[in-house]
Amino acid sequence: MSTSTAGRPTGSGDGNGAPTDGTGTGRLYGVGLGPGDPSLLTVRAVEVITDADVVAYHGARKGRSIARSIAERYLRPDHIEEPLIYPVTTGTTDHPGGYRGAIEEFYAEAAERLAAHLAAGRTVAVLAEGDPMFYGSYMHMHKRLAHRFPTEVIPGVTSVGAAAARLGVPLVEGGETLTVLPGTLPEEELTARLEAGDAVAIMKLGRTFPTVRRALEASGRLAEARYVERATMEGERTGFLADVAADSVPYFSLAVLPSRVDAPAPDTAFPGTTAPAGEATAGSTAPAGPGTEPRGRVVVVGTGPAGPRWLTPEARGALAAADDLVGYTTYLDRVPVRPGQRRHPSDNKVEAERAEFALDLARRGRRVTVVSSGDPGVFAMASAVLEVACREPYTGVPVRVVPGMTAAQAAASRVGAPLGHDYAVISLSDRLKPWEVVEERLRAAAGADLALALYNPGSRSRTWQVGKAREVLLEHRAPDTPVVLARDVGGPTERVRTVRLTDLDPEDVDMRTILLVGSSLTTLVPRPGGDAVHTPRRYPSR
Repeated sequence: MSTSTAGRPTGSGDGNGAPTDGTGTGRLYGVGLGPGDPSLLTVRAVEVITDADVVAYHGARKGRSIARSIAERYLRPDHIEEPLIYPVTTGTTDHPGGYRGAIEEFYAEAAERLAAHLAAGRTVAVLAEGDPMFYGSYMHMHKRLAHRFPTEVIPGVTSVGAAAARLGVPLVEGGETLTVLPGTLPEEELTARLEAGDAVAIMKLGRTFPTVRRALEASGRLAEARYVERATMEGERTGFLADVAADSVPYFSLAVLPSRVDAPAPDTAFPGTTAPAGEATAGSTAPAGPGTEPRGRVVVVGTGPAGPRWLTPEARGALAAADDLVGYTTYLDRVPVRPGQRRHPSDNKVEAERAEFALDLARRGRRVTVVSSGDPGVFAMASAVLEVACREPYTGVPVRVVPGMTAAQAAASRVGAPLGHDYAVISLSDRLKPWEVVEERLRAAAGADLALALYNPGSRSRTWQVGKAREVLLEHRAPDTPVVLARDVGGPTERVRTVRLTDLDPEDVDMRTILLVGSSLTTLVPRPGGDAVHTPRRYPSR
């Protein structure tokens, strides 16, 4: 960027790609002021403010502008000041377009006021608390003017960074992610985002505080939440959010759920346990703050059929909040490693031992998540955990089940809607029940003309069950009944195809395959992008 001999910037190009001739055109600056302390302005921000011809700032209807008060020490007596006063700050207005209409009209008029200065060759600095592009009012001027005039944005310290600094806690560490939420989101949406997030910052409290607090309670994260009001400014207040009275919360406040990398070491390990590097001595930690529930509990989580794209927000939250993860090795490998957590992998044939181990950890005050694929209540770990939890000495251990996407739902979605009407779910494994029971249930479901989702169809040690099931089903189904073979849905080796029931080959089936067998009404229709299989929702009268 070039400067004039007076030290003031001249229009020499557009940082946003707009063509300029460099003469007779002013330059627009969006200037980040930081969180409130005037000493936290960047050197570049001070340079731009002091050299500008025009200083613009947003303010409330009473004329007070926090942005101007932050930058006041850097204003010159000959500055042209442009207060951009909001016509309304709540949803109540007589404007025919309502609140949104009034605000849009205000932004348009404000932009044209600044455009007049820019067209006259003046440099215009628009002041913005925090960072201009982070929930700031400046961006509305930027969208209307940056394509018309040379523009530069001066970043500033955000309120989130300032809040973490004033709290003196790490915001994010290692592989954690930071989620920034406006408190104006609907309560259910806030709850879901809180459950799914690692570290979280919630902006725009004030009137939204009661909603935010309820969402924190519903997501089980109230005890983690810190409160910061007017960070780095006069009247700053910090503490645990659970201690804050709703009627005392101003707009310039936020909630922070800091890094979770602070887990203790357990005092027991399942064979094969992996411990986090640099782990502290064994034992549970004290509660994080007011409102903390008893730590010892077991949550059984369904991770869906494959990787993280299939996780629900609630499942993500349960995985992140755990001190210990317990599960079959293959399923644990799908869960990201988090510093401070211990992982207890085991073989897939020790469900009862795994459940007992998890409950023992919980009795010692550990927050334990048992990892299960698909939905934990469908041929998975929820039943195994509850069987043990209903016996002494585990009857007092809280157990919660978090659902997941089932393998049947995932497989069905790949081909259309083969389970669009009544259907039955049956496991072909005879490891926990006699084959005679399996065969009896197959006949009953097939005789009732239900579509079928067949789990656990085969493995290295179970090779004849698929062939026998085909024979039973052909007693009630036409040979050309569509059968969907779905293997590793959502995984790197996914393969989904449809065959006729009579052509179902047991050699094509393994433990990672699920079979969907149509009813008498299920059809296969060729369509662009692949065949579609669907079972109509209506069933003819008999």
